[in-house]
Parts: sequence; structure tokens; C-alpha cells
Amino acid sequence: MLNDDQQRARYDRFGHSGIDDSFGFAGGFPDIEDIFADFFGGFRTTRGRTRRRRGRDIQHSLTIDFEEAVFGVEKEIEVTRQEVCPVCSGSGAGTGHLPRRCPECNGAGEVQQVRQTLLGSMIYTNTCPRCQGRGEVVDTPCRHCMGSGRARVTRRLKVNIPPGIDDGMQVLLAGEGEPGDPGVRGGDLYVNVKVRPHPYFRRRNHDIVLELPINVAQAALGDRIQVPTVEGEQELIIPAGTQSGKVLRMRGLGVPRLRRDGSSSGRGDQIVVIEVAIPTNLTEAQRRIFEELGQTLGRKVTPQKAEDKGLLNRVLDWLSGAE
Repeated sequence: MLNDDQQRARYDRFGHSGIDDSFGFAGGFPDIEDIFADFFGGFRTTRGRTRRRRGRDIQHSLTIDFEEAVFGVEKEIEVTRQEVCPVCSGSGAGTGHLPRRCPECNGAGEVQQVRQTLLGSMIYTNTCPRCQGRGEVVDTPCRHCMGSGRARVTRRLKVNIPPGIDDGMQVLLAGEGEPGDPGVRGGDLYVNVKVRPHPYFRRRNHDIVLELPINVAQAALGDRIQVPTVEGEQELIIPAGTQSGKVLRMRGLGVPRLRRDGSSSGRGDQIVVIEVAIPTNLTEAQRRIFEELGQTLGRKVTPQKAEDKGLLNRVLDWLSGAE
């Protein structure tokens, strides 16, 4: 019998299914939120959940000489960074005081809020506004760090500059940045390397370029001369008939080829670009010699053909990497 007014109402609306318990719908169709809760156990969403933070990376600039970049060098640098406060050991509390558990989040560092929606109970998790995720509050802050738990400290560190490093490259000192939260690794220190210009040498990839002026006699007759290199003075043979723009290569006297792991593999060359220097102030004896030479050479002038390896083409070939 349908003695219950609610059962009678369900029967009038849904028939036997409205009062049948066999399908678990006794008492009427369940609310949509109950269905989702039964199948999925409710819903949880997280906003601003506190995560332990890794230490901040820092940078430092270091200027080295040209030869130091070629051969590598060990340098000592001064770095100022945030470290754990030496007075409060990072707690942020003043001397004789201790942090206490945050009453807002009970030390969890985050607070939860439950909202009822059509899809069920939605749990929102946010960083605790009182302790900012630390789980502790400080009533009497440390005077040294003003309660932050961090203090600026200057450290002297050694950095190994690998052979072959170039201007604008970086050297990584892992873990030498600022400290992270407890249990999380610190940040890294990136040393930005700048190389001072050399008075004679210029770098082109792994080659060292030297522009070398010689006199007309050396160019015409050839010579053996001593030229500067990063290894000290070395002998260079000037072939007879050398023209301005002639490129001579001194093998293995360039820059070490730097690998990704910091090691080096082989070296480039020293490229010597010859410039024939024409004298401007001649003595009387020199002038007579040049006049006699000029009479034997003649005065006819012939333009350089475009397909010939003239000065312009030699320079263009060198710039493009061709011999």
C-alpha cells in the first residue's frame, strides 16, 4: 500500500520504478551531484598550491685577456648573493624566539575551501594568506634579516675558464646561486665572460688573424721573418713575389676547439694577411735605387682581370673561408 505521501507522489510520477529499490533509486532519482560523488568521489581543484621553490639563479661578469681565453685560466671572483641568515639560521625569528605554527592553515602552508556545484563538491586549495605558504609565522622577527630568513653575503669563488672560450660565452657554476627552500637545490651561478681586444690579434672562429706589413724588398725577394703568435715569436717564410692581401697559414697556432663538456679538441690556425708597405719618405740613395728599378720594370700599366686572383678576390676568398 502506498501509505507514505512521498511514495504515492513518486508512484504517480514515475510508476513502479519510483518505489523500486532494485536499482538503487528508492526514494526517487538521486541528485546529479550524488551520482558524480558516487562514481568519482567528489572533485578537487588546486589553485596556487604551494611548492617548494628552487634557489634563484644569479649572474656575474668577468673580463679576461685574449691569451687567457685561448689557453684557459683560473680566476677568483667576488659574488654577492642571498644566503640563509647566519643569525636566525633561516627561521626569521629573533634571538630567543621561535616561529610558531600558523593558526590559519595549521602548518600546512595552504588553505582549502569547499564549494558545492552541479558537478559535486569542488575543493579549492590556495596558498595560506597569513604565512605565505611557509606554515609558520614569526611574532618577533630577526633584526639581521628583518624576518625574511635570508641575508646578503659576499663570497669569493674560484672559476675555471676553459681553453678556447669566446667573448660572450658563459661558464656555469652549479649550485652557487641563491639557496632554495629546505630540501630543494640551490640556484646556479652563470659567469658571463668578456674578452679584452688584443693589440695585434683578432679571432675568427678558431683561427687567429694577424695583419702583417712587409717592405717591398721582402715582398719581391722573399724572406724568413719572426712574427708574433700566442706561443711567442715563430718563423714565417715569405715567398718571393708576395703581393698585398696574400694569406699565409701557420698551422696549429690558433684557438683550441671547445667541446660542450668544456674539454678541447685540436686547435685552429694563425692566419697572416700580408700587406706590402710602400715607403713614403725615401733617402736619396733609396730614391736612386727605385728610379733604376723603375727604368728596368717599365711604365706600362695593365688592369687586373676579374677572373684572376687579384687582391680583391683573395680577400673575398679569405673572408668566405676559401683558400
